[in-house]
Amino acid sequence: MANIVEYLQDTYHELVHKVSWPTWTELQNNTIMVVVGSVIFSLLIFVMDFIFGINPSTYFWKGVLGLIYP
Repeated sequence: MANIVEYLQDTYHELVHKVSWPTWTELQNNTIMVVVGSVIFSLLIFVMDFIFGINPSTYFWKGVLGLIYP
């Protein structure tokens, strides 16, 4: 039981005194970068799905799975 208490005390000490936490501005900027990157990546995947999913005979969009499973 003493090992568990010592582990928790060491963990608390490390989180309070040794970890460098980001400032509120850094946190906001990094969150915005992640959101923008996710939106760009999802739009890229949508465009690729749209381009490869057009059926040449009818020019109707079926998506990638529509080409694999007719």
